[in-house]
Amino acid sequence: MDWPQLHSPCLREHISIGVQLGFLGILLLQFLRKCVDLAFNGGAKTTDQGKEDCQIGLKFSNSYKASMVCSTLLLGVHISMLLMLLNGRETDCNSIVRVFSAEVLQIIAWAISLVAVYRIFPSRRYVKFPWTIRAWWLCSFLMSIACISLDISFRITYHGHLRLRDYADLFALLPSTFLLAIAVRGKTCIVFNAFNGITDPLLQEKSGKDSDSKRESPYGKATLLQQITFSWLTPLFAVGYKKPLEQDEIPDLDVKDSAGFLSSSFDENLNQVKEKDRSTNPSIYKAIFMFIRKKAAINALFAVTSAAASYVGPYLIDDFVNFLTKKNTRSLQSGYLLALGFLGAKTVETIAQRQWIFGARQLGLRLRASMISHIYKKGLLLSSQSRQSHTSGEIINYMSVDIQRITDFIWYLNYIWMLPIQISLAIYILQTTLGLGSMAALTATLAVMACNIPITRYQKRYQTKIMEAKDNRMKATSEVLRNMKILKLQAWDTEFLHKIESLRKIEYDCLWKSLRLSAISAFVFWGSPTFISVVTFGACMLMGIQLTAGRVLSALATFRMLQDPIFNLPDLLSVIAQGKVSADRVASFLQEDEIQHDATEYVPKDQGEYAISIDDGRFSWDSDSSNPTLDEIRLKVKRGMKVAICGTVGSGKSSLLSCILGEIQKLSGTVKISGAKAYVPQSPWILTGNIRENILFGNPYDSVRYYRTVKSCALLKDFELFSCGDLTDIGERGINMSGGQKQRIQIARAVYHDADIYLFDDPFSAVDAHTGTQLFQECLMGILKDKTVIYVTHQVEFLPAADIILVMQNGRIEQAGTFSELLKQNVGFEALVGAHSEALESVLAVENSRRTSQDPEPDDESNTESTSNSNSSLSQYHSDHDLSVEISEKGGKFVQDEEREKGSIGKEVYWSYLTIVKGGALVPCIILAQSLFQILQVVSNYWMAWSSPPTSDTTPVYGMSFILLVYTLLSISSSLCVLVRATLVAITGLSTAQKLFTNMLHSLLRAPMAFFDSTPTGRILNRASMDQGVIDMEIAQRLGWCAFSIIQIVGTIAVMSQVAWEVFVIFIPVTAVCIWYQQYYTPTARELARLAGIQQAPILHHFSESLAGAATIRSFDQQERFYCSNLDLIDNHSRPWFHNVSAMEWLSFRLNLLSNFVFAFSLVLLVSLPQGVISPSIAGLAVTYGINLNVLQASVIWNICNAENKMISIERVLQYSSVTSEAPLVLEGSRPPNKWPELGAICFKDLQIRYAEHLPSVLKNINCTFPGRKKVGVVGRTGSGKSTLIQALFRIVEPREGSIIIDDVDISKIGLQDLRSRLSIIPQDPTMFEGTVRGNLDPLGQYADYEIWEALEKCQLGDLVRAKDEKLDSPVVENGDNWSMGQRQLFCLGRALLKKSRILVLDEATASVDSATDGVIQKIISHEFKDRTVVTIAHRIHTVIDSDLVLVLSDGRVAEYDTPARLLEREESFFSKLIKEYSMRSQSFNSLTNVHA
Repeated sequence: MDWPQLHSPCLREHISIGVQLGFLGILLLQFLRKCVDLAFNGGAKTTDQGKEDCQIGLKFSNSYKASMVCSTLLLGVHISMLLMLLNGRETDCNSIVRVFSAEVLQIIAWAISLVAVYRIFPSRRYVKFPWTIRAWWLCSFLMSIACISLDISFRITYHGHLRLRDYADLFALLPSTFLLAIAVRGKTCIVFNAFNGITDPLLQEKSGKDSDSKRESPYGKATLLQQITFSWLTPLFAVGYKKPLEQDEIPDLDVKDSAGFLSSSFDENLNQVKEKDRSTNPSIYKAIFMFIRKKAAINALFAVTSAAASYVGPYLIDDFVNFLTKKNTRSLQSGYLLALGFLGAKTVETIAQRQWIFGARQLGLRLRASMISHIYKKGLLLSSQSRQSHTSGEIINYMSVDIQRITDFIWYLNYIWMLPIQISLAIYILQTTLGLGSMAALTATLAVMACNIPITRYQKRYQTKIMEAKDNRMKATSEVLRNMKILKLQAWDTEFLHKIESLRKIEYDCLWKSLRLSAISAFVFWGSPTFISVVTFGACMLMGIQLTAGRVLSALATFRMLQDPIFNLPDLLSVIAQGKVSADRVASFLQEDEIQHDATEYVPKDQGEYAISIDDGRFSWDSDSSNPTLDEIRLKVKRGMKVAICGTVGSGKSSLLSCILGEIQKLSGTVKISGAKAYVPQSPWILTGNIRENILFGNPYDSVRYYRTVKSCALLKDFELFSCGDLTDIGERGINMSGGQKQRIQIARAVYHDADIYLFDDPFSAVDAHTGTQLFQECLMGILKDKTVIYVTHQVEFLPAADIILVMQNGRIEQAGTFSELLKQNVGFEALVGAHSEALESVLAVENSRRTSQDPEPDDESNTESTSNSNSSLSQYHSDHDLSVEISEKGGKFVQDEEREKGSIGKEVYWSYLTIVKGGALVPCIILAQSLFQILQVVSNYWMAWSSPPTSDTTPVYGMSFILLVYTLLSISSSLCVLVRATLVAITGLSTAQKLFTNMLHSLLRAPMAFFDSTPTGRILNRASMDQGVIDMEIAQRLGWCAFSIIQIVGTIAVMSQVAWEVFVIFIPVTAVCIWYQQYYTPTARELARLAGIQQAPILHHFSESLAGAATIRSFDQQERFYCSNLDLIDNHSRPWFHNVSAMEWLSFRLNLLSNFVFAFSLVLLVSLPQGVISPSIAGLAVTYGINLNVLQASVIWNICNAENKMISIERVLQYSSVTSEAPLVLEGSRPPNKWPELGAICFKDLQIRYAEHLPSVLKNINCTFPGRKKVGVVGRTGSGKSTLIQALFRIVEPREGSIIIDDVDISKIGLQDLRSRLSIIPQDPTMFEGTVRGNLDPLGQYADYEIWEALEKCQLGDLVRAKDEKLDSPVVENGDNWSMGQRQLFCLGRALLKKSRILVLDEATASVDSATDGVIQKIISHEFKDRTVVTIAHRIHTVIDSDLVLVLSDGRVAEYDTPARLLEREESFFSKLIKEYSMRSQSFNSLTNVHA
């Protein structure tokens, strides 16, 4: 008999001998290598002394025991088979030598492997099994599969019966499978315990500590069976089913999945690439490859196994139909063998599929954790120039969106290996059934895949544009959220709303192009099986190849299997495109310039007398600029010196501190520092958390040192006013603290750090006169008296105490010396001092005018008493927004934990999503289109099965050309239904996403300030970025797939039940079990998904905070602590995420097994039914559909669960779409006159302000009137309610009782836009937006260029802007960081000058400028606003001394309100005490200047 080559009777022996000889050859080579090593090493032997000192305790793992048992079993099986051969048992192979050789070699190989495994434990060297043993186990498993497949194929083809040897092979498969799993895992898991007298107690103590600090990971200690079945998750489901899970109930991650381990591993890979390439900027791609290669290879093995197993079914269908056709001549045993083949393949496919999907998710988690930690680390090290080229919004997008896309690529990575396997197997099956017809199928398949090339190219282009548009939108959104208060005060919120909407419109257009292309892509690829089948069947008809029912059904089943690679190919290429774009963006960011690590040189304290030494320093913020920021800097500061830095706005004062810190690019020269440093920036940087955490800043708590610190920083009184004291929570960016309190907290942070060198950047600008004096005396000259202190100040009265004063001008140290020396030089310093002297004289003149008959010099004792009394009476604390009371009511917690829904996602969430566009009218159309597609698909396949002849001898009912024509028409119709469905899903999904975005945006921008004060920006950005991204691109598809998969499974069950209605008997209870599993799974998975969503925001929030304070973090050398905090936050997110994806595999594995059971039952039923009961062709069709039953059944539940998880994004967006709104912007029936306010009179009537109903009033019964066109000064201690009064005027907070009337109009009766647009304010914190100078001065585009230039000239910025090349289009980076604080303050003045409102409010408007500039600004305001109402809040008392009226606030009440002259007439008035404090503080300064005048 001429055997076909594949069915060669000795093929199994050839395979077996080849594999075993290869294994034995490798062992021989290893043995020879060891012999050579021993010869060259001179036979060196290791000593056994350690064995004598230590007793070794061994704890064998389950893996090790299983490997021994399985190896012994397999050795026994092959010895038994050899004995059977010796007893004369028959074999298929006719060569006795080959048969005996194969068995003898098997016995030798298994004996060697058993000995090798046994020798592992005494050697104590192996943490893992040797690679040769693992490779042998892998090969033996594959060989076992191949042999069984050949035996079964041989028996079916030649109608043989199973022999004893076949049963032995089947039995051997079980231990081979176990050994495969052990080989993949690799670990021996043997525990070696060393005991001796010295180490024993220490080891015990250490292990005890470890057990306390770290809970065990159930995944890490799971057995092999638990890992296959995912049953290690069962205890978590038991908890989650009873009640909603909390974060602390989720088990820990395995060590290898923890962020710390992964980050260090990724760093090692980067360093390896760096060393290998000898490059300072190593390739991120190479590092990622090295990082993922081992795990990816294991995943690839599972993926390829799964792909191969999935094609066993289509291969066996033709045999199955032939069996049913010729059942009378075939034994039932061969039918059951076929059923067993189907079931075995489905089981292998299920296990392998679940493992590779889980492995891909796990690998994605690992890569994400390592990349996020790396981006964070890079963010802390970015140079100033690099930082300005990447806004916070962009960097957050890298961390959220781009990293997600890179991890999505890791998921699709396995399709790269699976695609060629799937296509090759499909073509092979078609070749065996259709012969040369398979070439037509291959050509059609390649043609369809070729369509991907242009589609993918366009898709990549669109993805790049989408990411750019998203970046721009997120940048603008982040800026708006960060500066929401100023937008509301200036009535610009509507304008910036339109700006974000216009940016979203650009993003929407890109999204629509991408989704439209995806719809066309869906049409091509859903129609591809139809196209391939029509081409193939047409080619067969032309070539005269007989199309029997079995061949047609086998081909159709193969085409259905080909759908998977063809469907996945566009997704794969799209994900590759997205991943490439994202990886390029991340790689570009990670290769940005860092701060110069050698900018400063650290000198040990005992090696020099200087704390700071700068020689010939040249520094620049912009390394490309020809003009350095600082030039010719020479400075030597001895230990313990106090150095003051002063100068005009933009002269380089802050830059000088930055060069000491190493923050600015050093062009030349040297900077040497001796000792630890602490830095207090000009803009307070406060972390979210409580006050104590901000002060300790990672240092251990020392009660004595802590008390001395807070006392010297004047914080004790503030603590007394909080019920939680220093444990009171601070809002984001210190939002619930006044400017003075934030400044004092960060000064306390620096003092507590106990550094050697202190750098203060204008620390007294935000505090009142009394507090400033106390800080200077008790902090700088008190607790820090022995420290080296360099302080920038605009307040000249603090200069005389300095050992040396540096006067900065145009980036150079223009003058240096003591106060008296500088006065003698009479150069630039005199201008600053002169301006201050004028201001001081104006105060003293007013004070002395009423003192002519009184003693001008109270004694020290009475002065001290007066000061302390006034301190106790005036220093009642109320913050800027006075939310401190609310804090105390809530136990000190200001920023509340993120709101989290519990229980199932409400039907109203689904209903809102489905009906938000056109009332949901398009949803039935989508379902109808998909239903028609499914019906037409079933009908077309049914037609081919029914009309094709069962055998080659049977004549078909109709001609093949007619059969093919009907099939083609039905198939084209079904494909058109897909096009309609895909287009409708794209339109509906994107329209819904746009509507949800618009609703959320409008809701947020109309929310009151209290919402933004208590909601971290990260939470809002998370919804605007990640959640909105999911809604834009995923949710419509996910919900669509829920409906589509249900429709598909209904069609499959309908086809199967038509053949054998008995399938329903088993299908209904199995479906009930599936539903129970789904209901058991959902509560846990839902809460895990919610927790994962919630834990994402803290990562982004912590990152944005760290970016804002990177200079402070570096100056305190706290990078490592913040990096570790970031790792903890990553782990907090990874824990619920990892267990959520594991839970999905837990469910999918069980559902797949159940559907396999249904399929096996239907096969056994079809085999058992007598011939003639059913048509073999239709039975074959049922099997064709049944092959995919496990995939469909799992996909229904998976899609429902996945959609529910994704719907959490809708839930979160809807939460912020219904935020309580402010009052209306415009009230049409109550609009003020166009010229209102004409006079500018402001009347407060019984005004009471509180921040919530359950809280006490902040402002209490304020009754006073600010006359029109007058200057009114508002003074009081820090936190006395001054800023709250201003907020009430702008209706940032609404009055509880009383009213504010401006020019006879009650402001509560008009719209907010009408009110705020008629008032002007120069705020305490100067705010600038990214863009241009023109855009910052005139965001609404209301003024001509000449008017803008006029305003710039008046606010002293004309020359500066004119000197720039771009003039009014000069760039302003994020936060205005390329302009000094003083310049930003002057820009804010320019806005007010342009607006020309009748009422101007100055809220500490000159706090950040020097005395000379302050004097100029006061003159400008006096001149430009002479006929307008000006309300001034000031700590510099001279700015209000010439006011027409002064309002003194204390504890939220009007303490005094009168003209300055009348208030000063009363010795005990609050205003008199403030004047006295100011004049006494400056008295010594005044006497000095008089001496040198």
